[in-house]
Amino acid sequence: MAKGQPSLHLWGAIGAVIYGVLAWYSLYPQHLSPAAFYGLLGGGFLLSLLAFRCSAAVSPVHLLLWTAAFRLLGCLGQPLLEDDFYRYLWDGYRFFESGSPYGIAPAAFFGDGTIPQQFINVLAQVNYPQFPTIYGPTLEYSFLLAHLIAPAQVWPLQILYFLLDLALIALLLKMVEARWVLLYAWSPLVIKELAFTAHPDGLGVFFLMLALFWRQREYFAGASVALALSVGAKVFAWLLVPFVLWRMPRRYWAVFALVLTGLYAPFLVDGDADLAGLRVFVERWQFNGSLFPLLQHWLSPVVSKVLLAMVFLVFYLWVFTRHSRMDWRMPRGDWLFGVFFLFAPVVNAWYLIWLLPFAVIFPTAWAWSASFAVLLSYLIGINFMGVTYLPLMQQPWWVLSLEYGVVLLALVFDWIRAREL
Repeated sequence: MAKGQPSLHLWGAIGAVIYGVLAWYSLYPQHLSPAAFYGLLGGGFLLSLLAFRCSAAVSPVHLLLWTAAFRLLGCLGQPLLEDDFYRYLWDGYRFFESGSPYGIAPAAFFGDGTIPQQFINVLAQVNYPQFPTIYGPTLEYSFLLAHLIAPAQVWPLQILYFLLDLALIALLLKMVEARWVLLYAWSPLVIKELAFTAHPDGLGVFFLMLALFWRQREYFAGASVALALSVGAKVFAWLLVPFVLWRMPRRYWAVFALVLTGLYAPFLVDGDADLAGLRVFVERWQFNGSLFPLLQHWLSPVVSKVLLAMVFLVFYLWVFTRHSRMDWRMPRGDWLFGVFFLFAPVVNAWYLIWLLPFAVIFPTAWAWSASFAVLLSYLIGINFMGVTYLPLMQQPWWVLSLEYGVVLLALVFDWIRAREL
């Protein structure tokens, strides 16, 4: 047994207790308080840091075993402080029944007597039912698969995204030292959002990192297909498209375009696929942002969005120009996603899963601090009704200040450390 392995098993056993207790709370959410929620996830975050520092050598096999155990405990529980999964279940049902989940808002089915009772219950829980779905075709195929396994049940989605996350971790183990991969594998944000809550972002992130992995090894056909599948999952992946396709033969650009067109084509015949829902999302949604709500004290929402988009475009072109001047290398996805989320009107906690694999490859204090600080976005009244006096869907100013203040302090720490090197 390599030096350090007993420590890894010790930390793993403690982690199993933490996520086992969290799974119990997910079954009895009426007992969950902010102190319990943040105490357990804070303990999980501290555990990952201790395991990282105290385990001199990490066996990839042992790491994967404990990682799988934490996620399995999450799958045994229920989604925590989230109800997005009802939309996934509804989309899977509509996809199976009509051949497409797009074009019709769930609210149009209120009072429809032909819907099975189990989906009447699902429909009653879908949030913002007046709007059509915003999810891309890659995700919709995963919702259909889950429906075929067990209709109106969340556990197939939890298992599917759990397995894809393990595949991503195995991929990262081929790219960097296992000790650094541990930070992602044991991240409470990742475990909570993918295993417990069944958010599908892990699917898009897996295909994005697979595209980058294959691009690095000049397997251009595979990289093009994986990149299209990632873009088909979520628009975030478009940020990395030029970095993957740059200096690839043009025929592989065509492969990317054909696969992406193939994903969307069946749905564009009768409508605009996810574009209608995305349009509403972009125009109206605002939650947990930083610079955007700050700018709105002086500027209108439209002007604020345009200004931030222009600044981000300048930053993006600067990063891409630097990248394109040298031989191909792994792009700084942490910078791109980090600045993008800094400017975005909406920053849900699970969005940060897109930047964390890059934080494994390019470790920084700010990225891992953000992975825990973003969980403060759950501190709103609707999540802890009867326990706090917080407004239902609005974040108090001190929550946002604490969340982004922690990240800012970590960023200053990274800057000082970089100057000393």
